[in-house]
Amino acid sequence: MTLEELEVYQIALEISDLAWNIYQTLPKEFRFTTNQQFLDAADSIGANIAEGYGRFHYKDSLKFYYNARGSLFEADYWLGRLNKRDFVDIKLYSDLQSLIDTEKLKLNNFINSIKVKI
Repeated sequence: MTLEELEVYQIALEISDLAWNIYQTLPKEFRFTTNQQFLDAADSIGANIAEGYGRFHYKDSLKFYYNARGSLFEADYWLGRLNKRDFVDIKLYSDLQSLIDTEKLKLNNFINSIKVKI
C-alpha cells in the first residue's frame, strides 16, 4: 500500500485543504498569530503521517503518528476558537469538524494497528 492509498492520509489532506479555505477568509490582522497556528496544525497532520510512513521501523513511525494525532487535536482546538469568535462560515466549520471527528477515530485505529506490529 502506498501513502496516497492510506485513508488517514487522504482525510488529512482534506482537512488541510478545508483549513486553507477557512484561513483565506479570516481577518488579515490575525493571519500571523491565531490563524497561522490553526493552518500549521492542520497541515502538520498529513505531514506527520507522511513522515511516519517513510520511516523504516514501526516504533519510529509511531512517534510521528502520535504527533499527527496531537496536531489533529490542536487543529480541532483552533477551529473551535475560530468558530466561537464568529470567524468561520458555519458550513465550512461543520464540514471541517466532521472530517476532524472522523480522522480522530481513523487515526486512533491506524495507530493501534501499528502498535500490534511492534
